Amino acid sequence: MRLVLHTAAYWLLRTLRDAIPVMQPLAIGEFSTIRLRLLKIAVRIKETATRIKLAFAANCPDAALVRELVGALILRPT
Repeated sequence: MRLVLHTAAYWLLRTLRDAIPVMQPLAIGEFSTIRLRLLKIAVRIKETATRIKLAFAANCPDAALVRELVGALILRPT
């Protein structure tokens, strides 16, 4: 079971790193850096019937990148 969880985490971080635009320094960052800068962000989540709003702190340096990644990773219906 542990191997399955580690494989899933690796796949998730690899997909996230591949979705980062090339001009960003995190595009070639290590997994630990991506985890600290993107996954461990405090954000307030407000869910309504039609959308989910993310409220970042005023001094969050990667808020724009996170918004861009969410837009890139959303599964769009075909």
